Amino acid sequence: MTAVPGATQAPPDFIRGRAADRGYRGLAPVTKLVIAFAEALVAFGVRGWTGPLAMLLVVLATGFAAGVLRRFLPFLLATIPLLVSIVLVNTFLYPGATDTIVLIGPFHPTWTGLAAASQATARVVAFAMSVALLGLTGTTDDLMADLEQRGLGRRLTFVIGATVRMVPRMLARAAEITEAQRARGLDTEGSLRRRIQGLIPLAGPLVIGALTDVEEQTMALEARAFTAPGRRTVLRTYPDGRVQWAVRGGLTIGTLIVLVLSVTGRLAFLP
Repeated sequence: MTAVPGATQAPPDFIRGRAADRGYRGLAPVTKLVIAFAEALVAFGVRGWTGPLAMLLVVLATGFAAGVLRRFLPFLLATIPLLVSIVLVNTFLYPGATDTIVLIGPFHPTWTGLAAASQATARVVAFAMSVALLGLTGTTDDLMADLEQRGLGRRLTFVIGATVRMVPRMLARAAEITEAQRARGLDTEGSLRRRIQGLIPLAGPLVIGALTDVEEQTMALEARAFTAPGRRTVLRTYPDGRVQWAVRGGLTIGTLIVLVLSVTGRLAFLP
């Protein structure tokens, strides 16, 4: 496209940021990162059901407002192996529990263990959804560029970026695995029972593929002088201001206060 002489051209998107977005999507990447960390800390740090249930409601409401609620499922599928192990270990091997549900040979599942497993499951799901929300409402490149522009080291920036980058990659990989399994005769549609039976063949390849991607990305970065000294020049800029500074500061202080109250036993609305 030929430029008109004398006309003022708008800078490209990668330089002026994403100023057109509004609401949660319009926040700076580092602000959304602070929100995700606060949600995860409250979900894991507050005793009882209060923390995980409150954060689940917050993430669900934010995801609905941002229009990404339906895209949480592929990322949640990756947590299935961990959730299954949490339920089995806590339900059958919870130390000191005597309220047996039913005798299954040498195993004694208990109600206390099942309750602990349910709480741990809610915490893991809340954490997974907070990370998914962060990844689905912005690009990983924007987040890494914003963090690097603020002086964060490239190694820590890469760790954070690799964690968030799993979300869109899992979405694409889940679609590919689903199509491949359908081509092999797996029924992933129809009744709820058939859908649940089709989750296990999808979860395994999804987790293994995520681990393989991290290894390949690490090797690629090393081949491109990732550990070379010196600070890179970052071209991207993002909308920020006093309001977002206040949000980040308020969330940081508020999260610390909530955690202290929970540790001291002054915050536990639901046992």
